[in-house]
Amino acid sequence: MVNATSCPAPMKATSNGVFQGDNPLDYALPLAILQICLVVLLTRILAFLLRPLRQPRVIAEIIGGILLGPSALGRNTKYLHAIFPARSITVLDTLANLGLLFFLFLVGLELDLKAIKRTGKKALAIAVTGISLPFVLGIGTSFVLKGTVSKGVDEAPFLVFMGVSLSITAFPVLARILAELKLLTTDVGRMAMSAAAVNDVAAWILLALAISLSGTDSSPVVSLWVFLSGSGFVLCCALIIPPIFKWMAQRCPEGEPVKELYVCGILTAVLAAGFVTDTIGIHALFGAFVVGVLVPKEGPFAVALVEKVEDLVSGLFLPLYFVSSGLKTNVATISGAQSWGLLVLVIITACFGKIVGTVGVSLLCKLPFQESLALGFLMNTKGLVELIVLNIGKDRKVLNDQTFAIMVLMAIFTTFITTPLVMAVYKPAKRKSKAKYNIRTIERKESSTELRILACFYSTRNIPTMINLIEASRGIEKKERLCVYAMHLMELTERSSAILMVHRARKNGLPFWNKGHNADSDKIVVAFETFQQLSRVSIRPMTAISAMANIDEDICESAEMKGTAMIILPYHKHQRLDGTLETTRNEFRVVNKKVLDKAPCSVGILVDRGLGGTTHISASNVSSKYTILFFGGRDDREALAYGRRMAEHPGITLNVVHFLAGPEMANEAKEIVRIDIPDESDSEQQDETVISELKQKISNDSSIQYEERVVRNSTEIIEAIREYSRCNLFLVGRSPQGLIAASLKAKSDCSELGPVGGYLASSDCSTSASVLVVQQHHVQSYPPAVSSAKVESYA
Repeated sequence: MVNATSCPAPMKATSNGVFQGDNPLDYALPLAILQICLVVLLTRILAFLLRPLRQPRVIAEIIGGILLGPSALGRNTKYLHAIFPARSITVLDTLANLGLLFFLFLVGLELDLKAIKRTGKKALAIAVTGISLPFVLGIGTSFVLKGTVSKGVDEAPFLVFMGVSLSITAFPVLARILAELKLLTTDVGRMAMSAAAVNDVAAWILLALAISLSGTDSSPVVSLWVFLSGSGFVLCCALIIPPIFKWMAQRCPEGEPVKELYVCGILTAVLAAGFVTDTIGIHALFGAFVVGVLVPKEGPFAVALVEKVEDLVSGLFLPLYFVSSGLKTNVATISGAQSWGLLVLVIITACFGKIVGTVGVSLLCKLPFQESLALGFLMNTKGLVELIVLNIGKDRKVLNDQTFAIMVLMAIFTTFITTPLVMAVYKPAKRKSKAKYNIRTIERKESSTELRILACFYSTRNIPTMINLIEASRGIEKKERLCVYAMHLMELTERSSAILMVHRARKNGLPFWNKGHNADSDKIVVAFETFQQLSRVSIRPMTAISAMANIDEDICESAEMKGTAMIILPYHKHQRLDGTLETTRNEFRVVNKKVLDKAPCSVGILVDRGLGGTTHISASNVSSKYTILFFGGRDDREALAYGRRMAEHPGITLNVVHFLAGPEMANEAKEIVRIDIPDESDSEQQDETVISELKQKISNDSSIQYEERVVRNSTEIIEAIREYSRCNLFLVGRSPQGLIAASLKAKSDCSELGPVGGYLASSDCSTSASVLVVQQHHVQSYPPAVSSAKVESYA
């Protein structure tokens, strides 16, 4: 019976099905599928619940693994024996370690050795102190643990494992926390990333030492051979692998995808390197990590490999490692005052070593106290690498159940407190524009001054229309009259590819400028640079990397810093082949609403129906008709000011349709509830002034046509709008004011477009014209000019 328990019978791979009397849970494949589904579901739910606390996903994954183990659900022995029976653990651990192998390869891809070489003296001093002081304190703590809950373990490996586990800083987790808190491009962020990269490399070297000391053979000669062989392996890889990657890069044409043969060869090399290091005796993970570090970060390989590997590994196989770890973690072993006291001691020691050591060196380097304290909290971040160290120690009998549980809880606690503590102690000062930011609208007294626009886009789908809109905006060819900041909005995720984006971002600061040597590899930048050369418009490509929940802050901050007069955002729907608009992502709509509320300048939302086609049209071939629907109010005046600038372009004809109320609308006015606005009369006077100036201008300018339409009700407004449905672009205000606008009630549920823009973007309006909905910047928010108790539908 004892043998059956210690050596369970192997499981067959697949079953014959329930109809033939087989229980799928008695077979390896269906059981592994159920285990993967269970852990993925639980960790994703936990990640969603912890999202408001801005916790990294690794916290949810570690907690999820613990909940599935004997600490929580595993207390029910029926569940544990059915879902995680002892004979399935070998298959589970094999799959988990295979996923971990490739994940550590991705971690190696994230680590840029060139950045480590560029590490300044301050960051290097912080990294060395952040490793050495916790390491020494960890050794001190190990003597306490060895005398209480860890009696009988080998002293040398135990001391080193404890030192390594307390001195680790999780580089991938730290990078995501910095990006989440928008600290990547601050002094604190750059210092933390540089120090964490050095710390990461040092931790792996120390872990290799710890593993070499923890072999079953107690002879120091064997440990020495293991360590020297591992060092020789790293040296051979450093000499052999980079020239091979360079040869592959030369055989891959610029802009073409990496050949499948090369990708397959690199992934096979990862497995082979893992086999070699496992044969040496320092764990297969080291070989994968070393290959990942040596992959060139600038070329096409890093991106191609991440795209091939990350989703399958991070989404399905890696969560199994957290289950494997969770099955070894039994929080119930921490019982009694002594055990809980040791947990508190370990947490205090870990935090003291990292935080006090980092703060002390930072102050000696003359960093401000707040920045030093934030650095200390950031360097205290733990993560997956910490869990790897602890699991290797557990597998090698260096850590017993109680010590393992204490160390896992310490890792969770220290990482959990990082984000809230950094948010509490450090709030970086907002960057300010070097010049005075006075011109926040397109409507201005001096029309000859430079116009600055921040044009935002999410993907290549938005680019043709955006470039054609910029072409129309440049007006007459005068040097430095139009400056466009083209901002690529990229979502920060938990994926490894996000860290590669972060590396590019942190080198340059916010905005994240794309330097010349990287521009050729970025098709988006190439498109804008080509247009700049052809049109002589000053275009500066930028990238913002943030979570969708707060990417609006990047947009508004960049507009403030660059002194733009207008932010142009893509509508959250795109045009399908049949001409209808389909939602791209609802998160884009939330971003648009937030920017409309917080923007430091005017805002335009572009409903894209293929303005100018799918390619850029040169100035000599432009022949477009743009229409402004003018009802009155500041937003309509802003749209008119923008349209007048566009009319300066030799290939654009502008139609201005001014809607006037007929006498019959006086009766409707009795049914309308008016909201008093202090500057309403002033706004009407400004409308009259603008229209008067326009009439004077068109006497000498054939490119602008002005028409007044007297309407009696909303039906006539709709009919008038439909007459211009064949134009290329409508320019409308978001919140038109006046009696006529009040009679128009849109069925569109998109309040960010307003009544007129909502109708033009709805299925009721049969037009192929794109729509630009404009909101003029105003210091005080204002309600709609009028609201009607009467609801009209489109005829």
